[in-house]
Amino acid sequence: MKEYNLGPNGGILTSLDLFATKTDEVILAIERWAGQLDYVLVDTPGQIEIFTRTASGAIITEAFASTFPTIIAYVVDTPRATNPVTFMSNMLYASSILYKTRLPLVLTFNKVDVARHEFALEWMQDTEAFQAALDTYSSSTSTLSRTLTLAFDEFYKNTCSVGVSAVSGAGMETFFGAVEASAKEYMENYKADLDKRRAEKERLEADHRRENMERLQRDMGLS
Repeated sequence: MKEYNLGPNGGILTSLDLFATKTDEVILAIERWAGQLDYVLVDTPGQIEIFTRTASGAIITEAFASTFPTIIAYVVDTPRATNPVTFMSNMLYASSILYKTRLPLVLTFNKVDVARHEFALEWMQDTEAFQAALDTYSSSTSTLSRTLTLAFDEFYKNTCSVGVSAVSGAGMETFFGAVEASAKEYMENYKADLDKRRAEKERLEADHRRENMERLQRDMGLS
């Protein structure tokens, strides 16, 4: 931040851009150690939008997804999510990441040593229970959350949810079980879709290069 005279957000974004230029080196390093590793955890702290809504974030995500079975673990602060409006905000973020990356996603409710996550599972399975929790709130955000409840039914049904504690280690066996299941899902479903999208992208880029070359030749009177 001092070197480039940047604020906090600019510093995060620039750091991401600089890291994206080293992605190939990171991938090669992981490949060298692949025989000794079961999992590679990539932490992406900071504002979600900076990683999921930028070209650099997409480059990093696609680099991993095109090389290894890759899943997204969306970590929820469980004590804060006991507020139904905050819970719905997290679900909005999680679903947007799912549809943006098109990768398997595991909803990971952290800090279950402080607050158990069963309430969240109930809200995802029983819309009436979530509506009842919202009744104690009267605001525009609670009204929006109420409206979105039914829209998330399919998302809840197709998303794996686990509870963990980074402090006590509770739930980690279940978490890695979900990771294994999601990796299998990646190989069966997402890899084919990723390869298809990559081939389409390469085709469009080739068409664009050909059109540019033809335009250049016309401008130079070569055809």
